[in-house]
Amino acid sequence: MRKSLRAAALVASCAVAGGALYGAGAAGAGQSTANSTREPYNIGLLVKDIDTYYGTALDANGVYQASPDSPYAKDLARVDADAKRYIDKAARKAHHRGEKPAVVFDIDDTLLLSLDYEKRYNYTYNSASWAAYVNRADRPEVFGSPELVRYAASKGVEVFYNSGLSEAQRTAAVDNLKKVGADVNLDAAHMFLKDAANPPSYLADCATPGAWKCTTVQYKSGTRKHIEDLGYDIVANFGDQYSDLDGGYADRTYKLPNPTYFVS
Repeated sequence: MRKSLRAAALVASCAVAGGALYGAGAAGAGQSTANSTREPYNIGLLVKDIDTYYGTALDANGVYQASPDSPYAKDLARVDADAKRYIDKAARKAHHRGEKPAVVFDIDDTLLLSLDYEKRYNYTYNSASWAAYVNRADRPEVFGSPELVRYAASKGVEVFYNSGLSEAQRTAAVDNLKKVGADVNLDAAHMFLKDAANPPSYLADCATPGAWKCTTVQYKSGTRKHIEDLGYDIVANFGDQYSDLDGGYADRTYKLPNPTYFVS
């Protein structure tokens, strides 16, 4: 996952910390206030607000965890409840029409929570430390999201993953998803990761072998188009970034809360 504009966008992303259903026509990356002439929110106070939002606390192993009673957890519960009702209805309609419904999930901070990394590195990003963190494969779940994966599958909805993690991180991602209970369709045909060395042909407009030029929106929307070209109707798309959701090819999109970084 390439986390751009990370420190500068910390203030901007806090504005959407509540997270909610992101419907057609809603604001996208324009949520950012980075170009404002107003004095930004004090970063020390912002970090305190983020800790309060997550209910951040060290566990017995010295790992920063979110509280299941936090405002963050409650916001996620509201998103999940709405999504379950919608998936149930959409699945019944799709099956009645003889269609193949699908859902698409981002991974980082949609299924696997990176709060410990963010807090420990003071909301900055370094590719080496991030890779080491991902490869430990011990991130906790984003509350309720693995259950939502299983729920969709139980309704006969095909589950896909569309992540900014690299192809080299596939094994760690699969192992971690299994640990948190999102053990559904974790094969290469359902989990799409960035492969800059050998990009798929459906991304030819922005990626050639060894020359990856795709923006996050191009990569993720192009992958969703590919899924729909395989004959599926993506009834819902889930992500913690607006760039996970923009670009079309989903009947409905769900924005999960994440005030710790911004990916354009």
